[in-house]
Amino acid sequence: MRCRYVKGTKQEAPKRMLVSELGSLTLEFTRLTQLTGDPKYYDAVQRISDVFDDSQNSTRLPGMWPVTVDANEPEFSTDNFFTLGGMSDSLYEYFPKQYILLGGLLLQPKKLYEDFIEVAKKYLFFRVYNPTNLPITVSGDIRVKESGPELKPQGQHLTCFTGGMVALASKIFSREKDLILAEELTEGCIWAYDTSAHGVAPELFSLAPCPKTGDCTWNETAWHNAIAESVNKPPEWETPEQLSTRMKGIITSRRLPPGFTDIPDRRYILRPEAIESVFIMYRITGQQKWADAAWRMFQAVEKISRTDIAAAALVDVTTRGEPEKMDSMESFWLAETLKYFYLCFEEWSVVSLDEFVLNTEAHPLRRPK
Repeated sequence: MRCRYVKGTKQEAPKRMLVSELGSLTLEFTRLTQLTGDPKYYDAVQRISDVFDDSQNSTRLPGMWPVTVDANEPEFSTDNFFTLGGMSDSLYEYFPKQYILLGGLLLQPKKLYEDFIEVAKKYLFFRVYNPTNLPITVSGDIRVKESGPELKPQGQHLTCFTGGMVALASKIFSREKDLILAEELTEGCIWAYDTSAHGVAPELFSLAPCPKTGDCTWNETAWHNAIAESVNKPPEWETPEQLSTRMKGIITSRRLPPGFTDIPDRRYILRPEAIESVFIMYRITGQQKWADAAWRMFQAVEKISRTDIAAAALVDVTTRGEPEKMDSMESFWLAETLKYFYLCFEEWSVVSLDEFVLNTEAHPLRRPK
């Protein structure tokens, strides 16, 4: 007997949802259509892509989309927080990958990427003071206020995918100059690993940003001032010597490596984003330094996360003693993190970027001679 009535409430798009929830559907649904021949999956995500396209220049930071959206309207102007990190990441990451998946036949993903990356360069990406004066860049967060966009110079382990994304896009979209930026972004994440007490970067870390234009040579006073700003502004009566003494106490108590101003989340949860970018940079450039960095990272992670049966997330990677293990191993440890570590040390014919990723004849990736 055919059911005439269905109980339940009407399904409606939520008034507040994450843009990554919408953007993350793109690759999976497109691939479903390619595998099944049923166009309904691709049709659904292409409608979403069209909405992102139509709204790209009408947000509070034109060119990018805020973390949350009213998907019922849809409306993108109610939120003023912008990031490439958590809650937004895959929306942006998938633009170049969607272009590749469609064989370069649709220009829309290229347009969406190229329009947002210039905004990210201007507002989100910042150089970092560091004692060895490495040319490193980190992707931060932006809060758009009445006075304009305000940078929160905070790195996320999650945003470490950005270097690999920019590197891939530099090749497939013929943006060769962006490969330098991809290197700086990836080096920024390697530096966050190398400067940590156990050689593993924490989940969240705030940094001392260099001026957008000007000298980025290591400056301990600028570092101390950045820490003071993150805590509270120094009182007018405080002398430079008193400020330095107070900041040294904070640095010691909070276990801050040089260049760091705070570490809001000290966990390491076996994330793959940093090693993914290292892998992509190695395959694109062929430079041994990327494989060397991958080996340092692997040894560090293996040393502190290994258990008798698996790997464990860590409570605090800044502690001087052995970090406490959590009873947790996210699925991406096996699905992604170990995969990228493995591929960094395998022959390039294994999961070739030419064959499995950049499979368009117009922009092949070959191992450098």
